[in-house]
Amino acid sequence: MKVDIVGDIHGCYQELMDLLMKLGYQWSEGNIYHPDNRQLAFVGDLADRGPCSLDVIRFVYHVVIELKQGFYVPGNHCDKLYRYFLGNKVIPQHGLETTIAEYQELSTQEQEIVKKMMITLYEQAPLYQVIHKIDTVIAHAGIPEKYIGRNDKKVKTFVLYGDITGETLHDGRPVRRDWAQHYQGSHWIVYGHTPVLEPRFVNHTVNIDTGCVFGNRLSAFRLPEEHIVSVHSQQPFIQEKFS
Repeated sequence: MKVDIVGDIHGCYQELMDLLMKLGYQWSEGNIYHPDNRQLAFVGDLADRGPCSLDVIRFVYHVVIELKQGFYVPGNHCDKLYRYFLGNKVIPQHGLETTIAEYQELSTQEQEIVKKMMITLYEQAPLYQVIHKIDTVIAHAGIPEKYIGRNDKKVKTFVLYGDITGETLHDGRPVRRDWAQHYQGSHWIVYGHTPVLEPRFVNHTVNIDTGCVFGNRLSAFRLPEEHIVSVHSQQPFIQEKFS
């Protein structure tokens, strides 16, 4: 089994298309395929902040739900957008406002279609994806070995937000413990959530959120090859987003 795991996209649809072409994917009659029978996987945070969040949702829905040729796990931004579409009271900030603005430009019929796509994607997704054939776990913000196999509220908080302490930084971001430093498992843990300038390899884990929406790159981790493929972002570079 061969899988290409794509990092946080955040509405950067053109960069996603550039990355898929670089990875060797091809299109035929509206469907995407790879000549080596590779499959796609997505670590979550499809939408918010970037220019084309709804196109990303449509594409991932097509691959994962319609074609059944890929994997998707939700990120914290996916979770918030899902709650917005359910009609829950959420604050439109931290990028959600850009997705809502796109959504409100659609016709009522188009809105219903996109809303149903996102709700279906989210509700059919696992909290984290275990792929036994390549000994890999995909989780948006990561997952410690002791949580693999569990699906409770504590696990959900971890995979969506990371190992948060409850404290916040001066800019409002939560303080997170570096859980990867203590990981001792045999599975690859592939995650994103926290932007890094270069993919971060620690103890058989890799963070592949290379901050495309903040002007750096969009990256994919190829397995079983254990190889990174990236494309440059078309968004303005924002240095302070990278810790």
